[in-house]
Amino acid sequence: MPIVNIKMMSGRSVETKRLLAEKVTQAVAESLHIDKQNVWLSIEDMQPENFAQAGVLIADKAKK
Repeated sequence: MPIVNIKMMSGRSVETKRLLAEKVTQAVAESLHIDKQNVWLSIEDMQPENFAQAGVLIADKAKK
């Protein structure tokens, strides 16, 4: 049973997450030739102050 972990910046709607879950589940199930009931998905919302790129917090980039 594959488990897919997705981390992304917070702020997306529940409807957007539903669509993401449906599409990722379908892609994994088709790629691995398994039933979609066997695909697990975890979505983690990350706060901009807890994530950095190139040594700069995403929260600080948004201020510029």
